[in-house]
Amino acid sequence: MPRYTTLICTAVRCQSTAASPSIPAQGTPEDDYNDGTDHTRFPPLENLPPRAASMPSPPPSRALESAKLAALHARLALPEKLPLQTLARALVDASADPNPDFNNSTLAFVGQSLIHYHVGEYLMCRYPRLPMDILYAAMKGYAGPTTLHHVARSWGIEHAAAPGGEVDPGLLQFSMHKPGDAITGFGYQRAELKYLRKYHWRHSISSRIVFDNDFGEIVDPEAERNTLRRRADTQYGDEYTRSLAERAYANCARAVVGALYTHAGRESAKAFVRAHILSRHLNLSQLFAFKKPTKELSLLCAREDFEPPIARLISETGRLSRTPVFVVGIFSGKDKLGEAAGPSLEHARVKAAMNALKSWYLYSPGEHVRVPSDMFTEGAKPWEPAYIDMGEIIGR
Repeated sequence: MPRYTTLICTAVRCQSTAASPSIPAQGTPEDDYNDGTDHTRFPPLENLPPRAASMPSPPPSRALESAKLAALHARLALPEKLPLQTLARALVDASADPNPDFNNSTLAFVGQSLIHYHVGEYLMCRYPRLPMDILYAAMKGYAGPTTLHHVARSWGIEHAAAPGGEVDPGLLQFSMHKPGDAITGFGYQRAELKYLRKYHWRHSISSRIVFDNDFGEIVDPEAERNTLRRRADTQYGDEYTRSLAERAYANCARAVVGALYTHAGRESAKAFVRAHILSRHLNLSQLFAFKKPTKELSLLCAREDFEPPIARLISETGRLSRTPVFVVGIFSGKDKLGEAAGPSLEHARVKAAMNALKSWYLYSPGEHVRVPSDMFTEGAKPWEPAYIDMGEIIGR
């Protein structure tokens, strides 16, 4: 529908979080609900503003009357600087309202940049020896769409069955039929993208760092957009509609961070990201998948001028039984690098080499390590350069 921009019109939509223009309403009460519904038989549940039911999303003025929105604001302990109108806008997905002045696409873009920045600096300063592919996986584990979907769900956000101006502003609104084009992507679209998929060209770590998005994934917005258009009318409840809901919830979580940064500042947004995203437990040791751990460990010892690694049997039990257990340790001189138990000597030796590599790559200077954004605080101590490792041994 066309936008109403004339101030004397009762259906004007005000983007500002301030009150609507103080202009007397024009028209009769019958015009308030001129949406084709017989309101004599089906009266509205609440006194909606003029033509609210015909708008794609609730007017900002209704945010002050939503109990759900006020409860969400209090549940997240958001500051008073963040108005309810902006929080209501964070709950409107681009698929519900295509107008970027009223949906959460711009707030989600700001929030995504902040989340990825704080997660990236935290991982690189706390685990300076992580290989790049493990760093990408950890980034996605902390700030990926699936994780942010669960974060938004944990806040108690519920979604509406369908978007519209009559929906409670405290409900997340997204459409299953119009996916929308949300601006929440970062990365460079490769010029050779068409040939990369057609001929299965090598997708190396170096090129992923330079060209691809924050998770090391290829940026192909046109293919994603075509997929959304092609599957926009599928039956509700399948894998595709669940992915749309996941994307909407993730954008909502990003938009809340962006709104907090816009109204409350950098430190409030950083504290919010630490409390709701970085506080989640992610077992980084389960992200590793070594192909040749013994060879990689030998190259690591040679690069660091350690003595060559030697596997030694520490203990065993039931060698001639059905379930033998061997405990093997990997030693470099008198230093034990790793230890593991297995049903065979070879299995225990390989697991011990993997544990030795994990102990090297998961080195951390401490849980409360300083990050570059700490220097933005007034009166911060002088910066001490973070530890920078030489890098991984064998590219996976």
